[in-house]
Amino acid sequence: MTARALAVLDAFDADAPRLTLSEVAARTGTPLSTAHRLLGELTGWGALARRPDGRYEIGRKLWDLGLLAPVQLELRQVAAPFLLDVHTATRDTVHLAVRDGRCALYVERISGRESVPVVSQVGSRLPLHATGVGKVLLAAAPDDVVEAVLRHLTRETPHTVVDPGRLRREIGEVRRRGFARTAEEMSLGTLSIAVPVRAERGGTPVVAAALGIVVPSHRRDLARLAPVLEVAARGIGRELSRGPDFR
Repeated sequence: MTARALAVLDAFDADAPRLTLSEVAARTGTPLSTAHRLLGELTGWGALARRPDGRYEIGRKLWDLGLLAPVQLELRQVAAPFLLDVHTATRDTVHLAVRDGRCALYVERISGRESVPVVSQVGSRLPLHATGVGKVLLAAAPDDVVEAVLRHLTRETPHTVVDPGRLRREIGEVRRRGFARTAEEMSLGTLSIAVPVRAERGGTPVVAAALGIVVPSHRRDLARLAPVLEVAARGIGRELSRGPDFR
C-alpha cells in the first residue's frame, strides 16, 4: 500500500500539478476504486488537497515536510540574504540550484515585476545542458554524469546546444573561466549567467550549488554581472563551510 500511495503522489509533476481521479488512475495504472481510496487517505493526512472543481493537488503538509530537507533548509537559509542582495542590485531573476542526477534542482528563486519571465520555479528540475546554473553544475560533475548527459541531449528551444562535441567544449570553457553563459537555450527571449558556489566539506573544496541570473535577451551587459554573482557565491560558500554539514 505504501508503494501505491507513493505512486499516486508521483503522478503529480510540473506539467500536471492538478489531476482528476480518472487522471490519477490512468497515470498510476490502478483501478478507479483503488485510486479513489488512496486519494481519500492522502487527502485526509494532508499530503493532497481537493479543489472545489474536484481535482487534486499537492497539500500543504508535503510542502512543510519538504522544507525540512537539508538542501532546502540549510542552503536556502544561508543563501537567502546573498540572493536578496544580488536581486536588489540588479532587479533581475536570481536562481540557486543544486545537481540532482542529470537535472538542475532549483532550491531558491527571487524575482520581481521588472524581471523577465522564466520557466523555473522553486522545486523545478531542468536539464543541466540547457541552463546557466546547470552548465556550472555539469562542469563540476563526475565524468560518468557528464557522459550520461552528453548521451541524452534534449532540444528545449531552437537554440539549445545538442551537439555533444560543442557542449563538451563549453564545459571546458566553464571550468577555465569560472562561469557559464546561455542564450535562449531554455527560454526564448532570455540570457543567463551563472557561477559555482564553492565550499569546503571536511577540508575538501566542493561545488555545493550554482548561482545564476536571468536577463532579457536584448541586454548587452551580461558580463558585468559575473563579478556580482562571484561576490555573493563566495559569501554563500564561506557560510556553508562553517555549517555542521560541511565541517
